[in-house]
Amino acid sequence: MQQDEKLKEEDIAAEQEVQKETETEEIYEENGEEASGETGGEDMPDAKDQEIDNLKNRLLRLQADFENFRRRSNQEKIQLSAFVTASVVGKFLKVLDNFERAEESVAKNADHESLLTGMKQIRKQFAEVFKELGVEEIEAMNKKFDPNLHEAVMRGENSELEDETIDMVLEKGYKMQDKVIRHSKVRVISNE
Repeated sequence: MQQDEKLKEEDIAAEQEVQKETETEEIYEENGEEASGETGGEDMPDAKDQEIDNLKNRLLRLQADFENFRRRSNQEKIQLSAFVTASVVGKFLKVLDNFERAEESVAKNADHESLLTGMKQIRKQFAEVFKELGVEEIEAMNKKFDPNLHEAVMRGENSELEDETIDMVLEKGYKMQDKVIRHSKVRVISNE
């Protein structure tokens, strides 16, 4: 009898072990893992590590793309701002030209000293605003002709000056942050 009880206990234990293995296999199959008794210890971490690496790489690419987008947007804003400012300054240059002509006209008449003083103050304000905006006059008188900065509208002769030297400025040129807003209109010496 004891032997029969022992056999029954062994049978029950064996059945319980088989049942546990079956349950374990079902759990592995549900999770997509192999039911080989191993947990796939080396295979799983590699797949997960590879997926993590892929996600990290995607994240880094997205961050880099965003940084490039932000940098491009900032550059475009700066360029647009400079373009708009240059356009507005270009329109004010025409007003300044007429103002300077009026100032010269008043300077010739000594009776209008107080008017001349007021005009000089207004001209000084123009200069201060242009300086704040980064607008500079292009130096042309007695300089070598540079087609990037000057526009030759006349040719002249003067044996005292070298060829390609500017001896008269007909209209002042201006630049803003190394970008020419308006070329200086000049007369260039040609002694040939």
